[in-house]
Amino acid sequence: MQALDSIREYCLSLPGATEKIQWEDVLLFCVGGKIFVSLSLNPAVEDRIAFKCNPETFAELLEREGARPAAYVGRFKWIGLHDLNVLPVAELRELIRASYELVKAKLPTRKPALRRARRTGR
Repeated sequence: MQALDSIREYCLSLPGATEKIQWEDVLLFCVGGKIFVSLSLNPAVEDRIAFKCNPETFAELLEREGARPAAYVGRFKWIGLHDLNVLPVAELRELIRASYELVKAKLPTRKPALRRARRTGR
């Protein structure tokens, strides 16, 4: 349980990160409403944790024992790990941070005028 708490704490420490529970027992960590980490509370599932990678990191991780394309989203370069301890803590944190940055970079940016208009109601 300590690994879960540590991952949750780290994910929520990232700027603008939020969490929600979906599919009964999966913690989703989001930035701007988009998922950057999926963390299952059920130890029996194949992908206990899943996160987005760039294509190079995805290919490198697939060569390591315990890593596989994440169910349903592997084609979008998401890695799934059944064992939360298959990677050293520091490396997992780097991968989570990279996932956060990849997802955040794809968020739409709103124009300042539109932002002002929404605040003032014009």
